[in-house]
Amino acid sequence: MSSETIAIALSLCILAASFPVQAAEPEPVTWKECLQEATANHPDLAAAREQAEQARASRNIVRGALFPHLSAFADQSRFGSSLSPTAETYSYGVTASQLLFDGFKTPYDVSAATRSIQAAEFRYIVTSADVRFRLRSAFVDLLRSQELLAITGGIADRRRKNRELVGLRYNAGREHKGSLLTADASLAQADFEVSQARRGIDLSRQKLSREMGRIGLAPLAAQGSLDMALKTEKLVDLESIVQRNPVVLQQAALKEEARYGLKAARADRAPKFYANATAARSSSDWPPREEEWTVGLNVTLPLFEGGIRQAGIARARAGLRQAEAEERSIRDEALVALREARTRFENAAEQAQVQQKFLAAAEARATISRAQYSTGLISFDNWTIIEDDLVRVEKAMLDARANALTTEAAWIQAQGGALEDVE
Repeated sequence: MSSETIAIALSLCILAASFPVQAAEPEPVTWKECLQEATANHPDLAAAREQAEQARASRNIVRGALFPHLSAFADQSRFGSSLSPTAETYSYGVTASQLLFDGFKTPYDVSAATRSIQAAEFRYIVTSADVRFRLRSAFVDLLRSQELLAITGGIADRRRKNRELVGLRYNAGREHKGSLLTADASLAQADFEVSQARRGIDLSRQKLSREMGRIGLAPLAAQGSLDMALKTEKLVDLESIVQRNPVVLQQAALKEEARYGLKAARADRAPKFYANATAARSSSDWPPREEEWTVGLNVTLPLFEGGIRQAGIARARAGLRQAEAEERSIRDEALVALREARTRFENAAEQAQVQQKFLAAAEARATISRAQYSTGLISFDNWTIIEDDLVRVEKAMLDARANALTTEAAWIQAQGGALEDVE
């Protein structure tokens, strides 16, 4: 390769490196799209669905004892002794057995398994409500991060203009060096907060991407407003809401499962009746030609097993008492959680409205004080206090709006609002 070719290649590489790499454009996502994607892809929901499928399969296993059991067999045997020659026999056939009565133990087991399915279905709703809360929190956090970047950018622009104004007064001999250095420090702080806000957006995007069920970091841009859904109803019947809470319903199903488990343990002491039938062919030659059949009734009754069944009843009885106590505890806890979530939501919504008034006042004071400082009517120290107050109130307003939406999401979660039924 000639030196001229190498020089051209190096020039092209340097030219390509001089252009900045364009970052991928953020994908705009709405709240509804986040709901749909999380419902389809979130791994926690997939795990909860499979738990419900396991419960259904377990019930089918238990219910199988109520149906006839059929099996086929084939046998080849060789026998002999010192007094007789070796002989062979061949046989094949089918056997069938049917449970007739077991003290209703199997029906009770099926009922318990059915309640286990119900508990798994309510557990799925609880999981969905948890995922919805985390998804909503991540979506609101990204909205907040996006607005924070805009706010910090505006603050930095205002700090830069303030620095220019202080610099002009300093150069004219009407301001001391301490004021100039303070203005420089305020500008540096504002620039740092812009960089910090950019990094915060990346983190918020990753959190939202994860809660949507995506793999890896996706550049997302949340579409929406922090000003939505700040209205609250005044009258809320918490007692009726807690009765529909999936956590409470799940525990109620587990209590019923334990109740049927106790009934099944008691019924296990009853005799068990089975009908049996066999149809076969057997002979000393292959294929067997002699037909055989049997039909019978089998009864088993446990007499003594070292106290195993009594211990099983005691365990099932204790399990039922435990489930009853847990149901009461969970219901009371859910009622308190509802009250707490509702109170926080109402407080946050009202606080956002109050903070809006503080922001309007701070903006008006800042406009007036800037004009007063430029004409020398107020000192730098007084002007800086008003400017810093505006910055504080702007950030507080953003946090108040985001907190109102996050506490609303917690209120919905406390009610059991799942991804599928809450927009």
